[in-house]
Amino acid sequence: MNTTERLMRALQNPRLFARGLNRAYHRRAGLRSENPSGIDVFTEDWDTLVVLDACRYDMFASANQLDGELTPRISKGSSTVEWLRANFSGRDLSDTVYVTANPQLERNREEWDVNLHKIINVWLEEGWDDEHGTVRAETMTDAALKANKKYPHKRLVVHYMQPHYPFVPADTDFDDDHLRKIDGNGGSPSGENVWGKKFTGNLDVSRDELWSIYLENLEYALESVETLLGEMSGKTVVTGDHGNYVGERAFPTPIREYGHPRGLYDEPLVKVPWFVYDGETRREIVAGESTESTDNVESEVVDQRLQDLGYL
Repeated sequence: MNTTERLMRALQNPRLFARGLNRAYHRRAGLRSENPSGIDVFTEDWDTLVVLDACRYDMFASANQLDGELTPRISKGSSTVEWLRANFSGRDLSDTVYVTANPQLERNREEWDVNLHKIINVWLEEGWDDEHGTVRAETMTDAALKANKKYPHKRLVVHYMQPHYPFVPADTDFDDDHLRKIDGNGGSPSGENVWGKKFTGNLDVSRDELWSIYLENLEYALESVETLLGEMSGKTVVTGDHGNYVGERAFPTPIREYGHPRGLYDEPLVKVPWFVYDGETRREIVAGESTESTDNVESEVVDQRLQDLGYL
């Protein structure tokens, strides 16, 4: 959706217009491209950084049963694109392998100057689950363990798609409308995911029910993260790239918000977990030249995956 289309939608929907006003406040009318209070994750001490997409601190704290130390941190972004750009762009990360279920880095590689040792796009081909339109958590754990074995002297960033929509364990039909749209089977003509439909008043589902299936998606992911922690060497940190509104009032215009719009830095969007799990031994991390191919994945494939995930 281009800028003109976004403006037309905002003018037709007062809530979207109010969101735009809030974004202008948080971004200081375009002077900011990220949350200045957020942490730089690559200056922190870890061997493996597990990123749970759209993971709120309070939800993680209520669901977590893993052994370790949990504290809150503030993210640089309220969306994956913001978080990636703020933490990755312009950096020499030749000591790092990025294992990801999220296509956003691939989509923006030409714009960002990213130098990683290796990018493993699990969302391509056999890593993708067509039934749910996402990468399953257990698939990500398997990919991360293989990467750790192949690159024993690199830092790993393991970017799970959960608890971000789609909700894998949910026994509901209101949260798969984007898949019916893609398949040509009568989905929402706007292409909105469940959060967008709730925000614009096109979904008659309670906040409690949305919270429940969102929490269930996190609990599902944490089962696979527990497996990862049990087999991964070194010091592992589990965090979120950003959070998610679930009906909280935004600031300064107090509309009820849902989802994780870019450029809004209220607490539900940027307060994320920082869970530290200390393994028995640390990995020896060594920088090395990038092994990345200069060939990009076909843009149609990237767009299809992002549409499946409710981004487009």
